[in-house]
Amino acid sequence: MWSGQAPFKEGSQQLQKQPAVGQWKPLASSSGGKELPQLDPRCREAGGGDDQSTAQLNVSRLRSSSVEIREKGSEFLKEELHRAQKELKLKDEECERLSKVREQLEQELEELTASLFEEAHKMVRDANTKQAASEKQLREARGKIDMLQAEVTALKTLVITSTPSSPNRELHPQLQSPSKTVFRKGHGRNKSASSAVVTATSQSLPVESVSNECKEVDSILFAEFQAWKESPTLEKSCSFLERIYREDVGPCLDFTKQELSELVREAVEQNTLTIEPVATQALPVVKVSAMECGGPNGFRSQIVTKCALSGLSRACKHRIKLGDSGNYYYISPSCRARITAVCNFFTYIRYIQQGLVRQDVELMYWEIMRLRREMSMAKLGFYPSAM
Repeated sequence: MWSGQAPFKEGSQQLQKQPAVGQWKPLASSSGGKELPQLDPRCREAGGGDDQSTAQLNVSRLRSSSVEIREKGSEFLKEELHRAQKELKLKDEECERLSKVREQLEQELEELTASLFEEAHKMVRDANTKQAASEKQLREARGKIDMLQAEVTALKTLVITSTPSSPNRELHPQLQSPSKTVFRKGHGRNKSASSAVVTATSQSLPVESVSNECKEVDSILFAEFQAWKESPTLEKSCSFLERIYREDVGPCLDFTKQELSELVREAVEQNTLTIEPVATQALPVVKVSAMECGGPNGFRSQIVTKCALSGLSRACKHRIKLGDSGNYYYISPSCRARITAVCNFFTYIRYIQQGLVRQDVELMYWEIMRLRREMSMAKLGFYPSAM
Protein backbone atom coordinates (compact mmCIF):
# COMPACT_ATOMS: atom_id res chain seq x y z
CA MET A 1 0.00 0.00 0.00
CA TRP A 2 2.73 2.41 0.85
CA SER A 3 4.72 1.31 -2.13
CA GLY A 4 1.87 2.30 -4.37
CA GLN A 5 1.49 5.69 -2.90
CA ALA A 6 5.05 6.82 -3.58
CA PRO A 7 4.81 6.79 -7.35
CA PHE A 8 1.56 8.73 -7.06
CA LYS A 9 3.21 11.48 -5.04
CA GLU A 10 6.02 11.76 -7.47
CA GLY A 11 3.58 12.03 -10.34
CA SER A 12 1.62 14.74 -8.61
CA GLN A 13 4.82 16.66 -7.87
CA GLN A 14 5.78 16.52 -11.50
CA LEU A 15 2.37 17.83 -12.45
CA GLN A 16 2.75 20.69 -10.04
CA LYS A 17 6.13 21.66 -11.49
CA GLN A 18 4.71 21.86 -15.01
CA PRO A 19 3.14 25.27 -15.97
CA ALA A 20 -0.59 25.30 -15.87
CA VAL A 21 -1.02 28.26 -18.20
CA GLY A 22 0.35 28.62 -21.70
CA GLN A 23 1.31 31.71 -23.72
CA TRP A 24 -1.04 34.69 -24.19
CA LYS A 25 -2.59 35.10 -27.57
CA PRO A 26 -4.77 37.87 -29.02
CA LEU A 27 -8.50 37.42 -28.80
CA ALA A 28 -10.98 37.95 -31.53
CA SER A 29 -12.18 41.40 -32.62
CA SER A 30 -15.18 41.10 -30.36
CA SER A 31 -12.88 41.43 -27.34
CA GLY A 32 -12.43 45.15 -28.02
CA GLY A 33 -8.92 44.85 -29.53
CA LYS A 34 -7.24 43.62 -26.28
CA GLU A 35 -5.22 40.45 -25.99
CA LEU A 36 -6.46 37.90 -23.58
CA PRO A 37 -4.35 35.03 -22.23
CA GLN A 38 -5.13 31.63 -23.64
CA LEU A 39 -4.79 28.53 -21.63
CA ASP A 40 -2.57 25.76 -22.66
CA PRO A 41 -4.54 22.88 -24.07
CA ARG A 42 -2.93 20.76 -21.49
CA CYS A 43 -4.20 22.97 -18.75
CA ARG A 44 -7.64 22.87 -20.28
CA GLU A 45 -7.60 19.16 -20.25
CA ALA A 46 -6.20 19.17 -16.73
CA GLY A 47 -8.34 22.01 -15.29
CA GLY A 48 -11.57 21.09 -16.85
CA GLY A 49 -14.72 23.18 -16.73
CA ASP A 50 -13.61 25.30 -13.74
CA ASP A 51 -10.64 26.77 -15.58
CA GLN A 52 -12.79 27.67 -18.55
CA SER A 53 -15.30 29.56 -16.42
CA THR A 54 -12.45 31.37 -14.64
CA ALA A 55 -11.01 32.52 -17.94
CA GLN A 56 -14.36 33.80 -19.12
CA LEU A 57 -14.77 35.70 -15.86
CA ASN A 58 -11.35 37.27 -16.29
CA VAL A 59 -12.24 38.30 -19.82
CA SER A 60 -15.47 39.93 -18.72
CA ARG A 61 -13.66 41.76 -15.95
CA LEU A 62 -11.06 43.02 -18.37
CA ARG A 63 -13.75 44.21 -20.74
CA SER A 64 -15.68 46.04 -18.05
CA SER A 65 -12.48 47.68 -16.72
CA SER A 66 -11.51 48.86 -20.21
CA VAL A 67 -14.95 50.39 -20.69
CA GLU A 68 -14.74 52.14 -17.35
CA ILE A 69 -11.27 53.43 -18.14
CA ARG A 70 -12.45 54.71 -21.49
CA GLU A 71 -15.49 56.42 -19.96
CA LYS A 72 -13.45 57.99 -17.19
CA GLY A 73 -10.87 59.18 -19.70
CA SER A 74 -13.61 60.67 -21.86
CA GLU A 75 -15.16 62.45 -18.87
CA PHE A 76 -11.75 63.74 -17.79
CA LEU A 77 -11.01 65.07 -21.25
CA LYS A 78 -14.43 66.71 -21.42
CA GLU A 79 -13.86 68.38 -18.07
CA GLU A 80 -10.43 69.56 -19.17
CA LEU A 81 -11.88 70.90 -22.41
CA HIS A 82 -14.70 72.66 -20.58
CA ARG A 83 -12.27 74.18 -18.12
CA ALA A 84 -9.96 75.33 -20.94
CA GLN A 85 -12.91 76.86 -22.81
CA LYS A 86 -14.00 78.65 -19.64
CA GLU A 87 -10.52 80.02 -19.02
CA LEU A 88 -10.30 81.09 -22.66
CA LYS A 89 -13.63 82.87 -22.38
CA LEU A 90 -12.46 84.67 -19.22
CA LYS A 91 -9.27 85.68 -20.94
CA ASP A 92 -11.25 86.98 -23.94
CA GLU A 93 -13.45 89.03 -21.61
CA GLU A 94 -10.39 90.36 -19.83
CA CYS A 95 -8.78 91.27 -23.14
CA GLU A 96 -11.97 93.02 -24.25
CA ARG A 97 -12.17 94.93 -20.96
CA LEU A 98 -8.52 95.98 -21.19
CA SER A 99 -9.05 97.03 -24.79
CA LYS A 100 -11.98 99.23 -23.74
CA VAL A 101 -9.90 100.71 -20.92
CA ARG A 102 -7.09 101.45 -23.36
CA GLU A 103 -9.48 103.12 -25.80
CA GLN A 104 -10.99 105.18 -22.99
CA LEU A 105 -7.57 106.23 -21.76
CA GLU A 106 -6.51 107.17 -25.28
CA GLN A 107 -9.68 109.23 -25.72
CA GLU A 108 -9.21 110.96 -22.37
CA LEU A 109 -5.58 111.64 -23.24
CA GLU A 110 -6.58 113.20 -26.55
CA GLU A 111 -9.26 115.32 -24.86
CA LEU A 112 -6.82 116.36 -22.13
CA THR A 113 -4.19 117.28 -24.71
CA ALA A 114 -6.71 119.29 -26.71
CA SER A 115 -7.96 121.07 -23.59
CA LEU A 116 -4.40 121.83 -22.49
CA PHE A 117 -3.55 123.33 -25.88
CA GLU A 118 -6.78 125.33 -25.84
CA GLU A 119 -6.10 126.55 -22.31
CA ALA A 120 -2.54 127.46 -23.27
CA HIS A 121 -3.76 129.46 -26.29
CA LYS A 122 -6.37 131.15 -24.10
CA MET A 123 -3.77 132.05 -21.51
CA VAL A 124 -1.53 133.48 -24.24
CA ARG A 125 -4.41 135.54 -25.64
CA ASP A 126 -5.36 136.79 -22.18
CA ALA A 127 -1.75 137.63 -21.44
CA ASN A 128 -1.45 139.57 -24.69
CA THR A 129 -4.70 141.40 -23.98
CA LYS A 130 -3.64 142.25 -20.44
CA GLN A 131 -0.24 143.36 -21.67
CA ALA A 132 -1.81 145.66 -24.24
CA ALA A 133 -4.22 147.05 -21.62
CA SER A 134 -1.36 147.53 -19.15
CA GLU A 135 0.71 149.34 -21.75
CA LYS A 136 -2.24 151.59 -22.54
CA GLN A 137 -2.83 152.29 -18.85
CA LEU A 138 0.87 153.00 -18.44
CA ARG A 139 0.81 155.53 -21.26
CA GLU A 140 -2.31 157.16 -19.83
CA ALA A 141 -0.78 157.20 -16.35
CA ARG A 142 2.37 158.85 -17.64
CA GLY A 143 0.28 161.46 -19.42
CA LYS A 144 -1.71 162.10 -16.24
CA ILE A 145 1.49 162.34 -14.23
CA ASP A 146 2.86 164.94 -16.62
CA MET A 147 -0.39 166.87 -16.45
CA LEU A 148 -0.49 166.68 -12.65
CA GLN A 149 3.10 167.83 -12.40
CA ALA A 150 2.26 170.86 -14.50
CA GLU A 151 -0.81 171.54 -12.38
CA VAL A 152 1.19 171.21 -9.17
CA THR A 153 3.72 173.70 -10.49
CA ALA A 154 0.92 176.13 -11.33
CA LEU A 155 -0.64 175.65 -7.92
CA LYS A 156 2.64 176.25 -6.13
CA THR A 157 3.10 179.52 -7.94
CA LEU A 158 -0.49 180.78 -7.73
CA VAL A 159 -2.66 179.00 -5.16
CA ILE A 160 -0.27 178.11 -2.38
CA THR A 161 1.56 181.44 -2.51
CA SER A 162 -1.70 183.35 -2.07
CA THR A 163 -2.35 184.25 1.59
CA PRO A 164 -4.81 186.66 3.19
CA SER A 165 -1.98 189.00 4.22
CA SER A 166 -0.43 189.09 0.74
CA PRO A 167 -2.96 187.85 -1.82
CA ASN A 168 -1.79 186.95 -5.29
CA ARG A 169 -3.19 189.63 -7.60
CA GLU A 170 -2.88 187.29 -10.57
CA LEU A 171 -5.10 184.79 -8.79
CA HIS A 172 -7.56 187.48 -7.62
CA PRO A 173 -7.91 190.02 -10.47
CA GLN A 174 -10.65 191.83 -8.57
CA LEU A 175 -7.87 193.31 -6.43
CA GLN A 176 -6.41 195.07 -9.46
CA SER A 177 -7.58 198.46 -10.61
CA PRO A 178 -10.14 198.43 -13.42
CA SER A 179 -7.70 200.18 -15.72
CA LYS A 180 -5.08 197.48 -15.24
CA THR A 181 -7.41 194.52 -15.54
CA VAL A 182 -6.75 192.69 -18.79
CA PHE A 183 -8.75 189.72 -19.97
CA ARG A 184 -6.85 187.07 -21.82
CA LYS A 185 -8.09 186.22 -25.23
CA GLY A 186 -8.61 182.64 -26.24
CA HIS A 187 -9.01 179.60 -24.06
CA GLY A 188 -6.00 177.45 -23.21
CA ARG A 189 -8.03 174.63 -21.64
CA ASN A 190 -7.24 171.18 -23.04
CA LYS A 191 -9.23 169.22 -20.46
CA SER A 192 -11.88 170.33 -17.98
CA ALA A 193 -9.33 169.98 -15.13
CA SER A 194 -6.23 171.26 -16.89
CA SER A 195 -5.82 174.62 -15.14
CA ALA A 196 -8.38 176.05 -12.77
CA VAL A 197 -6.23 179.06 -11.98
CA VAL A 198 -5.85 180.36 -15.53
CA THR A 199 -9.55 180.06 -16.23
CA ALA A 200 -10.36 181.60 -12.88
CA THR A 201 -8.48 184.76 -13.86
CA SER A 202 -10.16 184.86 -17.26
CA GLN A 203 -13.64 184.16 -15.88
CA SER A 204 -13.60 186.45 -12.81
CA LEU A 205 -16.18 189.19 -12.95
CA PRO A 206 -15.29 192.78 -12.05
CA VAL A 207 -16.63 193.22 -8.51
CA GLU A 208 -15.84 195.46 -5.59
CA SER A 209 -12.60 195.16 -3.72
CA VAL A 210 -12.29 192.50 -1.07
CA SER A 211 -11.73 195.13 1.57
CA ASN A 212 -15.14 196.67 0.79
CA GLU A 213 -16.94 193.32 0.63
CA CYS A 214 -18.56 191.94 3.74
CA LYS A 215 -18.70 188.19 4.26
CA GLU A 216 -20.20 185.92 6.85
CA VAL A 217 -19.77 182.15 7.10
CA ASP A 218 -22.96 180.12 6.85
CA SER A 219 -22.81 177.61 9.67
CA ILE A 220 -24.76 174.89 7.81
CA LEU A 221 -22.70 175.16 4.64
CA PHE A 222 -19.45 175.33 6.60
CA ALA A 223 -20.38 172.26 8.66
CA GLU A 224 -21.18 170.33 5.48
CA PHE A 225 -17.87 171.40 3.95
CA GLN A 226 -15.94 170.38 7.07
CA ALA A 227 -17.61 166.96 7.05
CA TRP A 228 -16.73 166.53 3.39
CA LYS A 229 -13.15 167.75 4.00
CA GLU A 230 -12.59 164.94 6.53
CA SER A 231 -13.07 162.37 3.75
CA PRO A 232 -13.09 164.09 0.34
CA THR A 233 -15.05 162.28 -2.35
CA LEU A 234 -16.71 163.09 -5.67
CA GLU A 235 -19.82 161.05 -4.93
CA LYS A 236 -23.10 162.92 -5.14
CA SER A 237 -24.46 161.15 -2.06
CA CYS A 238 -22.71 163.41 0.48
CA SER A 239 -24.74 166.40 1.67
CA PHE A 240 -22.07 168.93 0.62
CA LEU A 241 -21.92 167.95 -3.06
CA GLU A 242 -25.60 167.05 -3.20
CA ARG A 243 -26.51 170.64 -2.31
CA ILE A 244 -24.06 172.08 -4.87
CA TYR A 245 -25.34 169.75 -7.58
CA ARG A 246 -28.91 170.76 -6.82
CA GLU A 247 -28.35 174.51 -6.45
CA ASP A 248 -25.45 175.28 -8.82
CA VAL A 249 -24.12 172.51 -11.09
CA GLY A 250 -27.49 171.23 -12.27
CA PRO A 251 -28.99 174.63 -13.19
CA CYS A 252 -25.73 175.88 -14.70
CA LEU A 253 -25.52 172.92 -17.10
CA ASP A 254 -29.22 172.86 -17.90
CA PHE A 255 -29.34 173.90 -21.57
CA THR A 256 -32.08 173.86 -24.17
CA LYS A 257 -30.72 170.72 -25.85
CA GLN A 258 -31.35 168.28 -23.01
CA GLU A 259 -29.67 165.24 -24.54
CA LEU A 260 -26.42 167.07 -25.30
CA SER A 261 -26.60 168.79 -21.90
CA GLU A 262 -26.59 165.41 -20.18
CA LEU A 263 -23.56 164.31 -22.20
CA VAL A 264 -21.75 167.53 -21.30
CA ARG A 265 -22.50 167.01 -17.60
CA GLU A 266 -21.14 163.45 -17.69
CA ALA A 267 -18.00 164.61 -19.52
CA VAL A 268 -17.39 167.35 -16.95
CA GLU A 269 -17.84 164.90 -14.06
CA GLN A 270 -15.50 162.35 -15.70
CA ASN A 271 -12.93 165.03 -16.63
CA THR A 272 -13.11 164.19 -20.35
CA LEU A 273 -14.42 167.48 -21.74
CA THR A 274 -12.19 169.45 -24.12
CA ILE A 275 -12.73 173.15 -24.95
CA GLU A 276 -10.67 174.74 -27.69
CA PRO A 277 -10.89 178.03 -29.58
CA VAL A 278 -11.78 178.21 -33.23
CA ALA A 279 -8.85 179.25 -35.43
CA THR A 280 -8.94 182.44 -37.44
CA GLN A 281 -8.68 180.61 -40.76
CA ALA A 282 -11.97 181.03 -42.57
CA LEU A 283 -13.72 178.15 -44.30
CA PRO A 284 -16.37 178.15 -47.02
CA VAL A 285 -19.97 178.59 -45.98
CA VAL A 286 -21.61 175.27 -45.06
CA LYS A 287 -25.13 173.98 -45.41
CA VAL A 288 -27.81 174.67 -42.86
CA SER A 289 -27.99 170.98 -41.83
CA ALA A 290 -24.36 171.12 -40.75
CA MET A 291 -24.90 174.40 -38.95
CA GLU A 292 -27.72 172.83 -36.94
CA CYS A 293 -25.10 170.60 -35.27
CA GLY A 294 -23.01 173.55 -34.31
CA GLY A 295 -20.86 173.70 -37.46
CA PRO A 296 -18.55 171.22 -39.17
CA ASN A 297 -15.40 169.73 -37.68
CA GLY A 298 -13.25 172.43 -39.27
CA PHE A 299 -12.05 175.85 -38.18
CA ARG A 300 -13.84 179.12 -38.83
CA SER A 301 -13.68 182.69 -37.51
CA GLN A 302 -16.47 185.09 -36.53
CA ILE A 303 -19.07 183.14 -38.47
CA VAL A 304 -22.53 183.34 -36.99
CA THR A 305 -23.83 179.83 -36.49
CA LYS A 306 -26.18 178.04 -34.17
CA CYS A 307 -24.99 177.10 -30.72
CA ALA A 308 -25.22 173.33 -30.20
CA LEU A 309 -26.43 173.74 -26.60
CA SER A 310 -28.81 176.71 -26.76
CA GLY A 311 -29.92 176.40 -30.37
CA LEU A 312 -29.56 180.16 -30.85
CA SER A 313 -27.63 181.85 -33.64
CA ARG A 314 -24.51 183.27 -32.07
CA ALA A 315 -20.88 184.02 -32.95
CA CYS A 316 -19.38 180.76 -31.72
CA LYS A 317 -15.68 181.28 -31.01
CA HIS A 318 -15.14 177.95 -29.23
CA ARG A 319 -16.06 174.34 -29.67
CA ILE A 320 -16.17 171.34 -27.32
CA LYS A 321 -15.38 167.67 -27.73
CA LEU A 322 -16.79 164.96 -25.44
CA GLY A 323 -14.29 162.24 -24.51
CA ASP A 324 -12.42 160.55 -27.35
CA SER A 325 -15.15 161.06 -29.93
CA GLY A 326 -14.31 162.95 -33.09
CA ASN A 327 -17.45 165.11 -32.96
CA TYR A 328 -17.08 168.80 -32.21
CA TYR A 329 -19.91 171.07 -31.01
CA TYR A 330 -19.72 174.84 -31.44
CA ILE A 331 -20.88 176.76 -28.40
CA SER A 332 -21.72 180.39 -27.70
CA PRO A 333 -19.74 182.55 -25.22
CA SER A 334 -22.51 182.31 -22.64
CA CYS A 335 -22.57 178.50 -22.77
CA ARG A 336 -18.78 178.43 -22.60
CA ALA A 337 -18.84 180.63 -19.48
CA ARG A 338 -21.34 178.29 -17.80
CA ILE A 339 -19.33 175.15 -18.66
CA THR A 340 -16.05 176.76 -17.61
CA ALA A 341 -17.49 177.85 -14.25
CA VAL A 342 -18.55 174.26 -13.49
CA CYS A 343 -15.17 172.95 -14.66
CA ASN A 344 -13.37 175.38 -12.35
CA PHE A 345 -15.39 174.14 -9.39
CA PHE A 346 -14.70 170.45 -10.14
CA THR A 347 -11.01 171.18 -10.70
CA TYR A 348 -10.68 172.84 -7.30
CA ILE A 349 -12.43 170.08 -5.34
CA ARG A 350 -10.29 167.50 -7.17
CA TYR A 351 -7.20 169.38 -6.00
CA ILE A 352 -8.54 169.26 -2.44
CA GLN A 353 -9.25 165.56 -2.74
CA GLN A 354 -5.71 164.91 -4.02
CA GLY A 355 -4.19 166.93 -1.18
CA LEU A 356 -2.69 169.62 -3.43
CA VAL A 357 -4.32 172.58 -1.68
CA ARG A 358 -2.52 173.47 1.57
CA GLN A 359 -4.64 176.26 2.99
CA ASP A 360 -6.76 176.87 6.01
CA VAL A 361 -10.19 175.24 5.97
CA GLU A 362 -11.95 178.60 6.01
CA LEU A 363 -9.93 179.89 3.06
CA MET A 364 -10.81 176.78 1.07
CA TYR A 365 -14.45 177.25 2.04
CA TRP A 366 -14.50 180.85 0.74
CA GLU A 367 -12.78 179.79 -2.50
CA ILE A 368 -15.55 177.23 -3.05
CA MET A 369 -18.16 179.89 -2.32
CA ARG A 370 -16.50 182.14 -4.92
CA LEU A 371 -16.65 179.33 -7.47
CA ARG A 372 -20.32 178.77 -6.63
CA ARG A 373 -20.98 182.46 -7.17
CA GLU A 374 -19.34 182.23 -10.61
CA MET A 375 -21.65 179.36 -11.52
CA SER A 376 -24.67 181.36 -10.36
CA MET A 377 -23.59 184.45 -12.31
CA ALA A 378 -22.91 182.42 -15.44
CA LYS A 379 -26.32 180.76 -15.12
CA LEU A 380 -27.92 184.24 -14.95
CA GLY A 381 -26.13 185.22 -18.17
CA PHE A 382 -23.22 187.31 -16.86
CA TYR A 383 -19.87 186.62 -18.50
CA PRO A 384 -16.77 188.71 -19.47
CA SER A 385 -16.74 190.44 -22.83
CA ALA A 386 -13.57 188.57 -23.78
CA MET A 387 -15.46 185.25 -23.83
